Formats: sequence, C-alpha cells, structure tokens
Amino acid sequence: MPTVAPLDLDDHVVAAAFLGDVPFFASASGAINRLDHGHKVTEAHDGLLACVRDEANDTLITGGEDGKVMRIAADGSVSLVAEVPRKWISIVAAGPQGAVGFAEGRTARVRLADGTIKEFVEARSVEGVAFAPKGLRIGLARYNGASLHWVAMAAQPVDLEWKGAHTGITFSPDGRFVVTSMQENALHGWKLDSKPGGDTRHMRMTGYPAKVKSLSWSAKGKWLASSGAPAAIVWPFSAKDGPMGKPPLELGTRSDVMVTAVACHPAEEVVAIGYSDGMVLAARFADSREVLLRRPGKGAITSIAWSKSGKLIAFASEAGDCGVVDIAG
Repeated sequence: MPTVAPLDLDDHVVAAAFLGDVPFFASASGAINRLDHGHKVTEAHDGLLACVRDEANDTLITGGEDGKVMRIAADGSVSLVAEVPRKWISIVAAGPQGAVGFAEGRTARVRLADGTIKEFVEARSVEGVAFAPKGLRIGLARYNGASLHWVAMAAQPVDLEWKGAHTGITFSPDGRFVVTSMQENALHGWKLDSKPGGDTRHMRMTGYPAKVKSLSWSAKGKWLASSGAPAAIVWPFSAKDGPMGKPPLELGTRSDVMVTAVACHPAEEVVAIGYSDGMVLAARFADSREVLLRRPGKGAITSIAWSKSGKLIAFASEAGDCGVVDIAG
C-alpha cells in the first residue's frame, strides 16, 4: 500500500509540482510551500492565481494578483520575470529557450530569455496560453477558437475557428494536434497540417457533465487524460486523425463524485486521478487496474504532479490538505 506524508495548509492550494525530488505547493495567498528537509515557505505574490512547472529549467512560473510573473527555483528563491501593473496575471506558460508566456485581458505576452517582450492582442480576452513543442510558437485560447502565433517572426497568425468560449489550450507532444477546453463542457481539437496557414480536421470531444479544468498528455502523446466527469476520460491520439470515431477510456469511475485533476505518469501509461471528495487513485490504461493512493479528504483535489522518477506523487486541495504519496510504500 502506498504511504502518504500529509501537509496541512490553511489555504486554497492552486498547484502541486516537483522540482527535482522536492515537492512544492503554491497557495492562493501567494506562499510557495516546499518539503525540503522540513516545511519551508517563500512569499512570492500578494495573491497567487497561476503556477506551472518549467520542465526545461526545473523551476516554477507563477502569476499573481499583484501583476507580477515570477520564477521560483528549487531552493525556493524568487526572481521577477515580468510585471504588468494593476493587472491580474491568471494565465502563465513555460516555453522553450527560457521563454515565458502570460496573459491578461485581450493581451498575451511572451518574455524571451534576453528580456525582450513580444505582445499579441486578440479581439476578445485570452483565456489560455500554451507553447508548441517545436519552434517558438504559442497558441492562445479565445472566444470562437484559438490563434497560433510565431513568437520571433512577423507572420500572420493561424486562426483555428470553432464557435463558443475556449478556456484552455494544449499542444500534443508531437505538435500534430491542438486541443482546447470549452465553457460548454467539451473539448475541441484541430489536426494541424504542414501547409502555412492551414488546419485540417476538427475533433469534437463532448459528453462531459462538468467543465474540463485539468488535461494531461501521456508520456509519448498517445493519450490525453481529462477531468470533468465521474471518471478520467482518456482520449486516444495515436491514429493519424486522433480520437475521431474512437471512444475514450473511462478510468477510475465513481458514481457519486467528479474527477477534478489528472496527471499522467512520466514514462508509463498510467494516470493519477484526483476527485471532488479528495480521493486520489492511479489507473493503468491497458487494463483499467486501479490502486488507491489516498482516501477522501477535506476538499476537492486541485492539482496532481509526479516526480521525474515516477515514484512520488504530490497532490493539492482547495481546503489545503495536501500531501506526498510514496508509490513504493
């Protein structure tokens, strides 16, 4: 049986992440908690809204109510990436070559490693930012679709249109697909082609009883796991047209609660699943086998993260009851 080391915080915890083997927990108050030979705290923001891991640099990127974008190092030290006075930074993304993306209102910005900042203004508010896996390119989720911009070139953006409010965005690890989450309890995908300015096929992924707020690609990009249902909904992306005409896997089904967070294992086809009642379990794609990792707690799971070795899982909750699971026990 896996063992759980609890960490109880008096705050809504926005994100859990590992830097090296050190688990970090980013609180809505702006405190960055880490378990590094004891519980240590760094005050990063006056109100924290977003936190993502920058895999290339093994740091965290955070955005706050104070208009600041920060980089958090493994030792807890904080450095300022960018600042937009009197704005809330609720969307951040980490990109290649030290690039950092963030957005407020209708404006998305990318800060390059040399300090240069590029701006991209949309007609409606930007709701999600993601970097493509190859080349310095960003995708912006917005009303009626998404826009793809080359950061370093003055090229026309590629507009991916689909009616409705798009609230988040992700690229597949091989760059062949773009998927957005939508306000109307659905995902929408586009298969990108190699022609300039072109997109090929639409992919509609519907039937969710709630909004999809958590997405995670499997290690090789063959699967996309999602929250928003009583099970983790895992779409197949190994075929050339992605999930078109193929049913998703439904893993970890529970009748009375919703899946609120998902995180795929860094190497194996396994997903960790967090629920609205605080339970956490892992499920294997091949045979749907489940392992209970943590019994229900005080609040809904807001975030799950695997260590690079795949032996530890950190989980965060909206009630502050967090922890680290040692898979080996």
